[in-house]
Amino acid sequence: QYGLVFDAGSTHTTLYIYRWPADKENGTGIVSQVEVCRVSGPGISSYADDPAKAGASLKPCLDKAMKIIPAEQQRETPTYLGATAGMRLLREQNSTKAEQVLAEVSKAIGEYPVDFRGARTLTGNEEGSFGWITVNYLLEKLVKFSFAEKWEQPQHAEVVGALDLGGASTQITFQPGVTTEDKNTTVFFRLYGTNYSLYTHSYLCYGQTQALKRLLAALHQGSSSPQQISHPCYPKGYRENITMAELYDSPCVHAPSTPSPAPVLTVVGTGEPAACSTAMQKLFNFSCGANRTCGFNGVYQPPLRGQFFAFAGFYYTFHFLNLTSHQSLDDVNSTVQSFCNKSWTELVETFPQEETYLHTYCPSAIYILTLLVKGYKFDAYTWSSIHFSKQAANTDIGWTLGFMLNFTNMIPTEALEHIKGHQPSLWAGSVSFIVLAIV
Repeated sequence: QYGLVFDAGSTHTTLYIYRWPADKENGTGIVSQVEVCRVSGPGISSYADDPAKAGASLKPCLDKAMKIIPAEQQRETPTYLGATAGMRLLREQNSTKAEQVLAEVSKAIGEYPVDFRGARTLTGNEEGSFGWITVNYLLEKLVKFSFAEKWEQPQHAEVVGALDLGGASTQITFQPGVTTEDKNTTVFFRLYGTNYSLYTHSYLCYGQTQALKRLLAALHQGSSSPQQISHPCYPKGYRENITMAELYDSPCVHAPSTPSPAPVLTVVGTGEPAACSTAMQKLFNFSCGANRTCGFNGVYQPPLRGQFFAFAGFYYTFHFLNLTSHQSLDDVNSTVQSFCNKSWTELVETFPQEETYLHTYCPSAIYILTLLVKGYKFDAYTWSSIHFSKQAANTDIGWTLGFMLNFTNMIPTEALEHIKGHQPSLWAGSVSFIVLAIV
């Protein structure tokens, strides 16, 4: 059997194609990822003024899926589209446009012979908790199928936390060692007969793309020149032009009280990691209320506990900097410092293939460090509990698999009983009775 899930993120959309044996009780880690298809173009929220294009953009990936899934199975293939923070922001700006975009993508998917079960915008808590289900399912922390052919609760399996960084939001989800004080940050699951009470929170506007845009706007508003922005996080020698309209086109970015006279701004990199870090910290409020443990912006967060898997934006930036091999926090800091000190000319010579995004790796890395250390409160000791990963069991880590498992009821709430046959004496008695009755 097959399942399709579109991850409609803020910057792009991806279609995940999953497959599992028709008898879904014959193993765990049984759902495998067959194919990932990246939809060309931006995220669906970018089509707010032309929603039909959002639907049309999905068709090449749907065509690809139809070639993979046998024709006789297509009509029973559950298909979902989940939109995340980009659409949450659009809904805040203009709920009518957000509904039109979802209606158009639903119409496009509805033209295909699949069991389409709707397009919807996930809440931040859903995005965080489905990511947590995905990673723990793939790591066989929730259940495993033993050699004795029984479903078993893994012995001493400590579930792991999930750290997700998207374009417009970031999520932290873990099983705390204490009772959570804020019910808005609690989510409860009963999976395979075990109760899980999780802490989860999603910070809207703290995804990578929006955070870097907010930083640029703050630098612009603090700039002495009306037409030029000095950017300490961009490499020395890097220059780009950006329009005022582009800079202030997001609800995450507050426009200046007095409009800028210049429609186009020149951004000039100065390559100063210390100044970059100082500017980045101003995007957060790290102070907590009295008697309260918190993440940032006054949001309650219990003490960190256990191992964590950091994926999506966390992984991509750290993978580029070769920082996914359990380096210490000191080593990570020194690697980021030395990368941020390199000039634009040096970087382009070293990484010619990466030129499009090359200027963003320094600010992204400093943003990730600020978020994890000052925001989520990881320190030199707990840093070693973070695993930067893109996949587990050859499957991408993200919310899509957990979402599909949940909505197709493939993770039962109760533990699966191992069915045993009747005693041989009972069979013998039954057969004798039937024979006598016939005679």
